[in-house]
Parts: sequence; structure tokens; C-alpha cells
Amino acid sequence: MSEHMALENLTVLDLTRVLAGPFCTMMLADMGANVIKIEVPKGGDDTRSYPPFRAKNLNGERESVYFANINRNKKGITLNLKAPEGKEIFKELVKKADIVVENYRPGVMDKLGLGYDVLKEINPRIIYAAVSGFGCYGPYHLRPGYDILAQAMGGMMSITGSKGGEPTRAGSALGDILGGLHVTIGILAAVNARTITGKGQRVDVSLMDSMIAATENTALKYLETGNIPAPMGNRYAAVSPYDSFTCKGGKVIIAAGNQKLYEKLCNEVLERPDMITDPRFVDMPGRLANQDAIAEVIEERIKDLTPNEAAELVLAHGIPAGPIMNIKEILDDPHVKEREMFVEMDHPTLGKVTVNGCAIKLMDTKPSVRTPAPQLGQNNRDIFEGVLGMTEEQFNTLHEKQVF
Repeated sequence: MSEHMALENLTVLDLTRVLAGPFCTMMLADMGANVIKIEVPKGGDDTRSYPPFRAKNLNGERESVYFANINRNKKGITLNLKAPEGKEIFKELVKKADIVVENYRPGVMDKLGLGYDVLKEINPRIIYAAVSGFGCYGPYHLRPGYDILAQAMGGMMSITGSKGGEPTRAGSALGDILGGLHVTIGILAAVNARTITGKGQRVDVSLMDSMIAATENTALKYLETGNIPAPMGNRYAAVSPYDSFTCKGGKVIIAAGNQKLYEKLCNEVLERPDMITDPRFVDMPGRLANQDAIAEVIEERIKDLTPNEAAELVLAHGIPAGPIMNIKEILDDPHVKEREMFVEMDHPTLGKVTVNGCAIKLMDTKPSVRTPAPQLGQNNRDIFEGVLGMTEEQFNTLHEKQVF
């Protein structure tokens, strides 16, 4: 394995708060980018006040495990971008950076005099990435946006929930996470484009767009049939049997996603070869129209099996299946442990804390959790004196003026 990291040659100025932007910069930092998180001098990122809390920091304030998880591997500085001196310091940092990431409402950075049009004159190679609720243009672009709005207006809630039930928000902040993933991909595409053109560019990602993209063929179903897709519980409109099925003490997922798998299920698991030639089930449209009848046969077969036993039975015949796992079961799972999807991190005030691992596995330049999330302004002196060459006198004067 290489001693290098995939993105170690990139410096990122991270102006983001809460989740979508910080998730993006966390991924970049996990892969080795030099991420400098820039926070307001008083209070910092909103998520410093998000639970759960375990301890108090060096200032006697509650230390958020939430913040620690999403901001690991980053350096941290404070900077008042409304102060003239703060603007100049930021511009000096831009000269030395590759990427700026921000998730302010569109127009905020322009009002500060720090928008892309200004920054590209300072550094033509700068990649300026903005992730916001509704993007940098369009009728809604000035609206504030949170994950739940993206899920609602991006269509995800309209297809999530129990059949016949109310539209439901997904259990995690999918709009933020997918927005963060999309802006990460956009940044890396812009980095590669820069090797071709020699110039940076603007990357614009919206949570609403990211959510619409995640609804996959929902629009196609409506456009082709005229029917508006609605919540279906755990079923899927294109494949059957593909659902959760009740067994002893819980439910198991069985996904016979094509004709071959369906025939194996009927022959080898259900021992009902007649279900292959039954006119109701002979093809996918028929199986979709008769899902309840198929479910009745499956649930009769597995009624005395636990979810794990039912999954093992079905898996033994090469058919995808698995239990519905809660977070305790996931943390205890040997596969999850070997894949390092949760890792232990040493933190100066929290002690040892378990955080999410990196889902991207690079075999030669392995992503990793190396350093804890910074205390507010922890690296001010390192960056302002060590990187920008500020004297101690200048540092102290600007600190007294609350520029950082």
C-alpha cells in the first residue's frame, strides 16, 4: 500500500456548515485532502451544539459527537468574513488553495465580495463549489433549504412510506448526504477538467436536484403510464417478489429480481414449481399484479424461521436475502467490522469515540480517519502565521479586533 493519499495534493477551503457541505469535505479529507474548515469566531458550525454530547471542551462548552464525526481529518480556523481584514485574509488563502466549498444561500458570498467571479480573478485555477437547497439559479434559488424540504419537493417523500399511508421522510438526511456526494463528484470532475484546461470552474449542486436524481425512474413511470407513483411500503414497482416478508420474530428481505431467480425460489425454496407456470405469475407484470398471493406462499414457508434463518435458507440457493438490521446489529456485524465501516478515533476531550468509516475502499491509497475534528479556531496560529506569514504582532492585533 502506498504511503501517499489520493487527494493529498489538494487544499480545500471549507466554508460549509451542518451536513451536506461538511459531508463532502469530510470525504475529501478522508482521502487525504488538506481541508481547512473556516468557522465564524463566535459559536462556529451549528452542529457544535447538536447532540449527542459526551464531555466539555477546553472552553467548558459541551462537546458534540455529531460534530466530531463529520469534521474529522480537518484543520480548523475562525474568520470574520464581514470584516475587511477577514476578507483580505480569505483572499490570501484562496491564492494558495485548489478548492472552495460553501453552502450559504446563493448570493451571500457575492454580497461579501467573495463570490466566484472575484475569486477566479485572484486564482484562475480555483474550483468553487456551492451546495444549497435549490441551486444557484431557478425560481427557488433564494429560498432557504434543509434536508426535509429537499425530500419533500424532490419527490422522495411522495414515494416513501406504507402503502396508502402518508408521504414519509426517509429515516436519515438523504437530501444532505446525496447533496454532499454529488458536490464531491462535481469537485473531482472539475479537478480533472482543470488538468485538461488549466482553469478552475464553478460547481453548482442543489439538495432538491440530488433528491430528484435519487427517485430514479419515478418520472418515467408517470410519463409512460399517466399514473403518479405513491408509497408502496417495501415493495418495488418494477420487480416482484422484492419485499419484506414476515417470519418468526421479525421480517426478512427476499429479492428475486429476475425470471431465473424467481424460478429458483419456486423450485428450490418454496417447492412450488406450479407457481412458475401459473398464469398469474408467469411473467413480471403478472407477479407485480399478484404480489399478495406470492407473499402468502413465501410467508407460509418461512413462518417458523427467524429472519436470519430465513435469509440463510434463501441465500443457500443463490437468491438475494437478508434480515432487516438495526444499528446495534450493524455495529456487531462481522462483515461491517471487517469492512471498517465504524472506526475508533482518539479525541482530546471526548476520549475514544466511534465514528463512521469511509465507504470508498481504495486499495493503494486507503482513505482513513487520522485526526479528530478541530476545536474552534484550533489552527488559527498555524495557518495565519505558518501559511500566510503573519507576524505574531499582526496576529495579536487582528485577534483583538475579533477578525478571528
